[in-house]
Amino acid sequence: MISFLLAQAEGGAPAAKKMLPEPGNYTITWESLIEFLGVLGISVGIAAGLFIILTPLLRNAFRKFESDIALVILNVSAGPVAVNIILIGLKIAINKLGSGGAIAWIDRIATAILIVGFTYWIAQLSTQVVLYYLKELAKKTEAVWDDVLLPILEKAFPIITYLIGTSLFLQTLGVDLSGLGLAVGSLTVVIGLSVKEILSDFFGGLVLLVDTPFQFGDVISVGGEPAVIKNIGVRVTKLYMIDSHSEVYTPNSAFGNQSITNTSRPTPHYAYSIDIGVRVDADPMKATDILREIVMGHPDTLGELDEKLICLDKFYGLSESRGDKLSKKDAGRLKLLAEKEVNAILQQIEKGFDDLSAQLQGLEKGGLDKAELMTVQQSYLDVARLVGLKSVKEPGKRTKSRLEEPPEGDLPDSLITLVRIWYQAWLKDPDLVPEDRRTLTDEWEQKLGILILKMNKLYQKLLNPGGEETRLDDYAKDFVGWLHEYFKESKITWKEPKIRLTNITGGGMQFTVRFYVDNIKLEHWERGYRINNEVRREMIRRLRLAYIYNA
Repeated sequence: MISFLLAQAEGGAPAAKKMLPEPGNYTITWESLIEFLGVLGISVGIAAGLFIILTPLLRNAFRKFESDIALVILNVSAGPVAVNIILIGLKIAINKLGSGGAIAWIDRIATAILIVGFTYWIAQLSTQVVLYYLKELAKKTEAVWDDVLLPILEKAFPIITYLIGTSLFLQTLGVDLSGLGLAVGSLTVVIGLSVKEILSDFFGGLVLLVDTPFQFGDVISVGGEPAVIKNIGVRVTKLYMIDSHSEVYTPNSAFGNQSITNTSRPTPHYAYSIDIGVRVDADPMKATDILREIVMGHPDTLGELDEKLICLDKFYGLSESRGDKLSKKDAGRLKLLAEKEVNAILQQIEKGFDDLSAQLQGLEKGGLDKAELMTVQQSYLDVARLVGLKSVKEPGKRTKSRLEEPPEGDLPDSLITLVRIWYQAWLKDPDLVPEDRRTLTDEWEQKLGILILKMNKLYQKLLNPGGEETRLDDYAKDFVGWLHEYFKESKITWKEPKIRLTNITGGGMQFTVRFYVDNIKLEHWERGYRINNEVRREMIRRLRLAYIYNA
């Protein structure tokens, strides 16, 4: 683009020039001066018109758009575009005064400044628009490589842009960079041999990008210690050590060679085990019932919700209400009741997809005709309403449709609405810290965004199956599998507390209680420790009241 503008400015002359301009004989006449001032005035007028008149009009129009990308591009581009128009006008105007000598040098300087302007504009567009919206898009995808790659691109892309711009700037001023290129190439070989460990860390970081076993914010185990992934740089990975409240910087090559245990995947649920002693003459069934009742009574453990609601009031060691904060029991009850509604609608959606899959299996054998396809599409739209989506026509396209959320309150009993009610109830938990508001909101809004994208993807396949008619039922089954594994399980029977009698000695019986906490990423990653402590404390209290505790 720059080469084209330069060619236009010079009347189609080639962009390549000699190292030094030829001396020229020229005389500045009134006519050439008037032409110079006229061209320069027109360019200044166009730039001023764009910046003062057109930019505010476009800004008001773009504010009405749902996405702010057009507004951001306008704000980033308004100043640089106006300045570059003036510089282009200056180059064209300079040619009206003649050529060669000082005029050629002024023209060359103007070209160099124009390159600086374009470089700055491209760098701003890349960082404030392209990379910013790529990061927003990455939040709506399940891929982990983009969460790691984009921060590196955010640092590297402006550097590369300015290096290219600097190279063009120097070449325009007549600086011969061929010798410098050879010197840099030779120096690169020498440096490469001396910093091979650094290069190893760099390529180790690239390997982590290709096969990333985590996302930022995940809790992992490093050498038996819990840590949080904070950042993957060009050379090192930054970890936050939870127990010591410190940051550790691990070379990428060493980090990539370790066996990493990700305790946040596939879900932030985490299993804890407590060993507790009971007197040898106690009734094992009674002890088992007491221990189960304790674990089920804690609002932050996983289990069958109706049973948890019954056992909640019997749990003693929970915080009382303070100021405008609810008591732990009241907040826990709100959360459990809201989650019960979410599970109920999830089960309806799963049944809807099962029915849709069975319907597709019956129809796809002979191929789907138009009437059958419309029947299937209507069945899918019925399920989409349960999710909280309606079909709308895309603007300017007669036949193309997509699924969108209707106005707030239009589908009050939908999955999307109930999930938001649930995590808002969760935020009333008095044990949460301020940063958990963003953690929970971001986690569930990202999941809802991916849910909507997947629903739309399947909807487009149903609208235009092409040659995939016989695979539509498989897509429906895959979607239900994704709901179970990555969104939310409607039933978690296998995650309910397990109480086992593991040993009997002359002095007592040994029970092992295994249970899951709801989200170990909350409370600055201390939630699991707190719950484990409260459950253990309640066990000792209740077993002592029953006179069967054995220390």
